[in-house]
Amino acid sequence: MSRSANWPFLDDSRRAGLSQNLDRQVGSLRFPAVRLLTLYISPLFRSRCQLPQAEKQLIAIIRARAASKRRGISTGIGDDCAILQIPTGHQTLVTTDFSLEKVHFRREWHPAEVIGHRCLTRGLSDIAAMGGTPIDAFLSLALPPNLPQSWVNQFLGGLLKLADRFHLTLAGGDTGQSPGGVLADIVVLGSVPKGDAIHRSGARPGDRVYVTGALGGAGATLKLLFSGKKLRPADFPSHFHPIPRIEVGRFLQEKGLASAMIDLSDGLSTDLGHICDESGAGATIQAAAIPLASIGKPTSTVGLEFALNGGDDYELLFTAHRAKRVPARIAGIPITKIGEITRDKQVLLVNENGVASKLKPRGWEHFKGAEPSRP
Repeated sequence: MSRSANWPFLDDSRRAGLSQNLDRQVGSLRFPAVRLLTLYISPLFRSRCQLPQAEKQLIAIIRARAASKRRGISTGIGDDCAILQIPTGHQTLVTTDFSLEKVHFRREWHPAEVIGHRCLTRGLSDIAAMGGTPIDAFLSLALPPNLPQSWVNQFLGGLLKLADRFHLTLAGGDTGQSPGGVLADIVVLGSVPKGDAIHRSGARPGDRVYVTGALGGAGATLKLLFSGKKLRPADFPSHFHPIPRIEVGRFLQEKGLASAMIDLSDGLSTDLGHICDESGAGATIQAAAIPLASIGKPTSTVGLEFALNGGDDYELLFTAHRAKRVPARIAGIPITKIGEITRDKQVLLVNENGVASKLKPRGWEHFKGAEPSRP
């Protein structure tokens, strides 16, 4: 399957009178990328799109649309691979993340556009954690045969809306039939100035520990969903519409502030452990300093347990040398100091009474055993 397809939407000027022989032409199209566009996107425009009479014309329309969305693409539609142009003096960042039905989402809980949004968030958040700038995304979808076309359209709508926010192009993809649920694999490419990516391994004793935003909202929302609550996504944005902290990560990289960084997808207790393991250090965290999220309407503050172990927050956890002045807000997002890196390779949590205890990693982990699925 071609990875060079750009298949979001056609321009309004091109949406007029889709020919009745569209479906008959699908099987005759020689380019897999074009078949992908026709099978999944054309039903959305069945009464509004113009179908070119020749294959080359259709490819030209798709290529023109891709060119209007993508900065610096060398070769896109029409070949087996896309050829991407990385900025001079930069290194390429590549990340991939699964979104699996019954593991990362449930269709009975999550609208299709939310699933699309969250799918891309997972990849973008990884780019943010390295201090990078996203460039392109590639999406592979495995879909059950009884899935309504409207679901696919809404999924793509949610994903592409977030892509537009960060000037990201969906540059290709693949599709297949799933014998069970929906499987979406997002690959995101980004760039960072050569040698300046922020790693997990750079924390040193004496560095301060910081987090962006507030923690625990996504995990607390998930518990409500498991309890059978019917939730309005607009009232629980930290779970349904998390926003990757691209601007914050890029600011920290450009200013040389962060010595180590990770995104909080698995939970503070687990992700802080990753930084400490990679850096060969420990940490002491002040429980009272951890910013707790508020959810619902009327709002309620989540418990500390969710902030420590809930995961799925997609905030950034980073460290900075004690001499560095870290702003209280970056790109409008609150930044909170919660602790310090230590020489002792233990991670300790200090409660409000000043009593320290070992902070065990109790966040999300695949293959952990009899853990419940986490959408």
